[in-house]
Amino acid sequence: MKDNNLSEALEVAAQAGHVLLENGAEIARVEETMERISSHYGATQSNFFVLSNGIFTTGNTGGSERYANVEYIPLKGAQMEKIAEINQLSRDIAADKYTLAQARQKVEEIRSKPAKPFWEQILGSAFGSAGFCILFGGGWLDSAAAFVVGLLVWAVVLLIGKPGVSKIVVNIAGAAFATLLCVLFQGLGFGTSLPNMIIGSIIPLIPGVPFTNGIRDIANEDYIAGMTRLLDALFVFLGIALGVCLVFLCQGHISGHMIELHGSLQNPSTANLPVQTLAALVGTVGFAVLFGVPRKQYLATGVVGAVGWMLFFALSQYTGLSVVENTFLTSVVVVVLSRWAAVLRRCPVTVFLICGLFPLIPGAGVFWTTYYVTSNLFSEALHSGFTALSVTLAIVLAVVAVSGLQKVRR
Repeated sequence: MKDNNLSEALEVAAQAGHVLLENGAEIARVEETMERISSHYGATQSNFFVLSNGIFTTGNTGGSERYANVEYIPLKGAQMEKIAEINQLSRDIAADKYTLAQARQKVEEIRSKPAKPFWEQILGSAFGSAGFCILFGGGWLDSAAAFVVGLLVWAVVLLIGKPGVSKIVVNIAGAAFATLLCVLFQGLGFGTSLPNMIIGSIIPLIPGVPFTNGIRDIANEDYIAGMTRLLDALFVFLGIALGVCLVFLCQGHISGHMIELHGSLQNPSTANLPVQTLAALVGTVGFAVLFGVPRKQYLATGVVGAVGWMLFFALSQYTGLSVVENTFLTSVVVVVLSRWAAVLRRCPVTVFLICGLFPLIPGAGVFWTTYYVTSNLFSEALHSGFTALSVTLAIVLAVVAVSGLQKVRR
């Protein structure tokens, strides 16, 4: 039976939107969920204006009484599990399975649910770093080194990443620590390809959630929120670049010369389709843990990421297409696969899309642009930076194209 307390209905809708937004949901999903909840409980004359860090809620609560609420929601880490639970709750509410009081209680339970245990996050970072080190060309020993560094780096991030500490500072410290460990490991003979070790080790710091959702918001014509999230991702990228740069500069000052790197070479022992596919599966599942994906969806997200990378690797090896063209085609496939997985697994598409696109995010471009700038190789830095930007635009266009086709079919 529907409750007549429309003011409370709008409050429950606003709280559900709060949980979604602070955990990385795209703007369209937040607005749709809030509308579904409020309309079910009778608040038909309601309006929601959602930005990347705020929700404005207004409505008519009966007669001349009006309801208005503004909430500031700071950008923070993502917990995809909470998005999935709120999404399911809203559908259960629409099916009349919850009274208003029960819905309020359930929203509070979801909001107060703790993040993944530290040990699980640390292992996720370790396996993610090891898998992605192979994707970027590392060998088995390089991958083992990245596993250790990824584990230690995420432990440091969890240690210093307390409320009130700037995430830019956290990313500078994390990237510097990862780079320093990789330099030391290579000096000890634990790993041979320093670029691949570093790239794999800093990958856990890459802002996959704001990057992907910024693209989705732009595709949904939520331009303000989309640009805000992409700007947030950009500052994280800059923080990572600064951390890497500081270590290279300090090492060059101490030794009297800059470390000479000559590009990432693909190790022959890992440069085959089965190994690359397995590494993508393991790496994607690792980052699914860091993104707070529900455990029952780990394998499905890994499969989406692995199939996408398998296509990208095959196109790179057996066609003459450029990396930008390969990225666009692969992104289109990943978006389609994510939508299919969302239907089959009854889970928000965001869960699969963020994980599936993550291997394509130009994390290596951040490293090489940073290295070339630090080494005063500005022509190479410009080329690397432009390639990374082009890859980013290819992902954007792919998401926009598929989203646009879906709207046309509707």
